[in-house]
Amino acid sequence: MSFVEYRDVIQNGDTAIVFLGHDSMFAIKVQQGGATQTKYGAIKHSIDLIGKKYGSKVTCSKGGWVYILHPTPELWTVTLPHRTQILYSTDISMIIMMLELKPGSIVCESGTGSGSLSHAIIRTIAPTGQLYTVEFHKQRAEKAEEEFCDHKIDHLVTVKNQDVCKEGFGVVNVADAVFLDIPSPWEAVKYSKSALKMEGGRICSFSPCIEQVQRTCLAMTEQDFMDISTFEILLRVYDVRTVSLQLPDLGTGGTNSQDTPADLKNQSKENSWSDSQQGTTQFKSGAPLREMAGHTGYLTFATKYLS
Repeated sequence: MSFVEYRDVIQNGDTAIVFLGHDSMFAIKVQQGGATQTKYGAIKHSIDLIGKKYGSKVTCSKGGWVYILHPTPELWTVTLPHRTQILYSTDISMIIMMLELKPGSIVCESGTGSGSLSHAIIRTIAPTGQLYTVEFHKQRAEKAEEEFCDHKIDHLVTVKNQDVCKEGFGVVNVADAVFLDIPSPWEAVKYSKSALKMEGGRICSFSPCIEQVQRTCLAMTEQDFMDISTFEILLRVYDVRTVSLQLPDLGTGGTNSQDTPADLKNQSKENSWSDSQQGTTQFKSGAPLREMAGHTGYLTFATKYLS
């Protein structure tokens, strides 16, 4: 199992996703002789998982069932153990697009945190790219390195335990893109510039506070970065419903003076039946929900050009 290569069959040592529902899933490490408890009962790894195909429906000991899914960066984001606040797919997708990442790209990142963005970057730059990720906290750096090994992506990433604001990324003129998610990104902008290739590259900084954004933009300007722009990504959910709309009554024409009372009565019945069949029309409409996910942070992008 690898986060960048799909495999059909579950094997011992794999990381798998136990899917109970769209809002309920968790990651497990498959182990010979191991067992996992769920609200539907126990899952025995040797019997229920190893040798089965990813996507299989597994019946638990109490009769309930779950699905076992192949891990992806998106699923890992919602199931990983949180060591820090993490970035979610809404921001991650924007970061990868705006940094113009592709297979073979070289990327510098700080800090590593829980590794949510790191997995998405690695999947994007595989199989020939490289991620240099810097984490100030020693235990978090060690745990991230351990997870990268477990997920069979350690050949695509180099983890360093150092302070990027004082020591930089440890590489010079090699990166196509730099990402900063640290408390004081303006202190690392000059090191980001030196890490980018001579011909230029892209930089992104994630900050929850607008004051951080202001100082970072100023530092980027001082370091001759161009095309500086800041975005806030908000996911707005729409409720789709069927709406019935009353059609206007435009009349059926005047009555003939020679119509008898019986004719008028029959005409009234016909009009009544027509109104019941054609008096309304239905169509689909979408309306935004009143409650939505709020602010996560600001994404500031800039470009280093060949000087």
